[in-house]
Amino acid sequence: MRCLVVGTGSIGQRHSRNLLALGHDVLAWDVDPVRLRELAVTGRVEVISSLEEGFGAGVTAALICTPPSTHVKVALGAVRAGLDVLVEKPIAHSSDGVRVLLDEAKRRERMVMVGFNLRFLPSLRRVKELLDNKCVGEVLSVRAEFGSYLPDWRPGRDYRDNYAVRAELGGGILLDAIHELDYLGWLLGEVAEVICTAEHRSALAGDTEDLAEITLRFRSGVLAQVHLDYLQRVYRRNLQVIGDRGVILWDYPGHSVTVQGPQGETVRDDLSAVEADSNRMYMDELAHFVECVTRRNTPLVDGREALRSLRIVETAKRSSRERRWVSVE
Repeated sequence: MRCLVVGTGSIGQRHSRNLLALGHDVLAWDVDPVRLRELAVTGRVEVISSLEEGFGAGVTAALICTPPSTHVKVALGAVRAGLDVLVEKPIAHSSDGVRVLLDEAKRRERMVMVGFNLRFLPSLRRVKELLDNKCVGEVLSVRAEFGSYLPDWRPGRDYRDNYAVRAELGGGILLDAIHELDYLGWLLGEVAEVICTAEHRSALAGDTEDLAEITLRFRSGVLAQVHLDYLQRVYRRNLQVIGDRGVILWDYPGHSVTVQGPQGETVRDDLSAVEADSNRMYMDELAHFVECVTRRNTPLVDGREALRSLRIVETAKRSSRERRWVSVE
């Protein structure tokens, strides 16, 4: 397949390398010529001078890897050019305009997939399987955590140049860590209401929230506590699911899933060998995208699924401003 990668920051470069590894042709464009040159030195990526040139270069699909504030505009241009698109998460920094994109894609019979790579992680898929099989009975409560020190995210680059510290570009921990809200919806269903406190608490640069504490009430009645931050010097990403017959513990850095039964018995799945290559889930994500494009399948995370998570973020931000529970529209 011939693919256009729009935006060649870290995720754009990763997708470019992975598409090449999967045997596809890659064209790339970025507003930053330095980043384009970094990618072009591989000699296997065709660098183009404009989006319009890329859209008309005989490509089948476009991967949108720009800051979130530009996702809808660029994706809409790609769809109108007749391309299927993979938009990196979040689908946008605001739900305004997302419906226009999805309606246009439907009218033109184009596909919109959104890049929630954790959906392709074996350990999290194992959690999904355990919940589907009611391994710990009825789920009562959930705790999810993500924390990582923002200046360490892009080694060799000044974090102050990252869109994460600029609200106008779609930065902030709520949008950056939208993975947690996506996978909780995948595991537990629709969210009914949210209460949240989100603030800029540290000395880090920028005007975005770097800490968020969220409580989600699902339509099923399940309560979930979600902690997100740009602050922890040691990377943490984990999940605790409390059921009436036991507990499931997922630890992403440890690549493990542990089930604790009602009598205290413990069964631990060590998936470190399976997840030793951290790039594997991105490769699997792209393979899924290509399969959906070629076979016209519905992707695991389509635009409407991604819009659900974005609306939870917007509800959380409103709750934090108004200091009250807010229903998800």
